[in-house]
Amino acid sequence: SLQKYLSKNEFSYIHDLLKTSDLKKNLLVFELSSKKKIILISIKNSLKSSDIENLGAELFGLLNYGKNSEYYLNSDSILSKHNNFLGHFIHGFKLKSYEFKKYKTKKDVRTISINIFGNANKPSPQNQLKFKALEEGTFYARDLVSEPGNVLHPDEYVKRLNSLKKDGLKVTVFDKRKLKKLGMNALLGVGMGSIRGSYLVTMEWNGAKNNSKPLAFVGKGVTFDTGGYSLKPARFMEDMTYDMAGSAAVVGLMKSLALRKAKINAVGVVGLVENMVSGIAQRPGDIVKSYSGKTIEVLNTDAEGRLVLADALTYTEKKFKPKLIVDLATLTGAIIVCLGSEFAGLFSNDDKLSKQIVTAGENVNEKLWRMPLHKNYDKLMNSKNADV
Repeated sequence: SLQKYLSKNEFSYIHDLLKTSDLKKNLLVFELSSKKKIILISIKNSLKSSDIENLGAELFGLLNYGKNSEYYLNSDSILSKHNNFLGHFIHGFKLKSYEFKKYKTKKDVRTISINIFGNANKPSPQNQLKFKALEEGTFYARDLVSEPGNVLHPDEYVKRLNSLKKDGLKVTVFDKRKLKKLGMNALLGVGMGSIRGSYLVTMEWNGAKNNSKPLAFVGKGVTFDTGGYSLKPARFMEDMTYDMAGSAAVVGLMKSLALRKAKINAVGVVGLVENMVSGIAQRPGDIVKSYSGKTIEVLNTDAEGRLVLADALTYTEKKFKPKLIVDLATLTGAIIVCLGSEFAGLFSNDDKLSKQIVTAGENVNEKLWRMPLHKNYDKLMNSKNADV
């Protein structure tokens, strides 16, 4: 099919080069002139969706130079058994194109356009909408995680979440006063040392148009974590602006469900606090009463995420009575000691749900490893002075 687009000389030149090229490569690039190049993409039959997205990402890495570049992709030339090759390929390309350059004063604007022609393998409008919603949700989450702590403190975070009402989400904000009334003292204790507010925010999406129990997603949103009086070492502290990544994943998910009008009922719940050192910050050894009624002795103020999540999880369970709860958090560096940076740790009291989540992770190359929960571990949380 290459002959359609090339002159006789160009075709025989590439024909000869292919004989000496490393055909195991995913992408083969042939420069035909200073203004024209041709890229051949190797499509293996066994490719999964995530492999195809990785191919798209690899292509972006190859094209990401020069001010402007224009490419033409012939959809008729895609010989793949995968029924949505092009959709996943372009999706991977777009996801890889993300950059956070908001605070660069010298703007380096680059435009890459890929013009798709041909009659076969086009993604359906419905699929295009789904990919666009996934991209917007993902980029929104990445933007939140990338913002520095002086910009995205809890007060600003709440403003941004309120703006999601325009996408069709029902957003409810509980501030310090309301949280105090509810008795969420575990969450409030973490944010006590900050001049910023502490919040619990719920985002509801009712796409099933019935009263079926929702799926619930809960995220840790510690916008900056100094560790409190159990102060973190200096060389780890500057990264602690991303201690709200669990909440960002929940927010990005809820945004994408709304944008693609997913036919499910879902709720996202995030606890937003800043863990700072001050004259009124929580001390090691303090005892707080959580929303569940259990008392907690805080031995280490840098174990703040589980305090935020304890109240958020209890509230989610009581208020929404969900089918299931998936909780996401950058909770502890110890999990990286266990699993390195390859797998995320999964703790669950449900075998079926664990299997579903591990399988979903394998499908998109987000690997998970299930860790043990056992009653013998419970006694390690016993406290002399409080319930836990």
